[in-house]
Amino acid sequence: MFIIQLTYKASLEQVDKYLVSYREFLDTGYRRNYFMASGPKKPRTGGIILSALKDKAQLEDFLKDDSFFIHGIAEYELIEFFPVKFHPDFERFI
Repeated sequence: MFIIQLTYKASLEQVDKYLVSYREFLDTGYRRNYFMASGPKKPRTGGIILSALKDKAQLEDFLKDDSFFIHGIAEYELIEFFPVKFHPDFERFI
């Protein structure tokens, strides 16, 4: 499992220009069961994605299709972790 931390390298005006295509990319990730949750950071300096993928190379390859990556809008930090404990009603919190 991975936490993907995006940090914007461009102005919010540039970010907003690619927001529709970025959300389409996220939709693809959700349909493929790659992503569990996503959203902007507060303040809006980037975003966070929780990924259920276990293969880092597969995730890195998929992220190359992100319009933010393609156009140099954001940089990514992949934080791998192994969840060993979680709330039994985890879905209720998202």
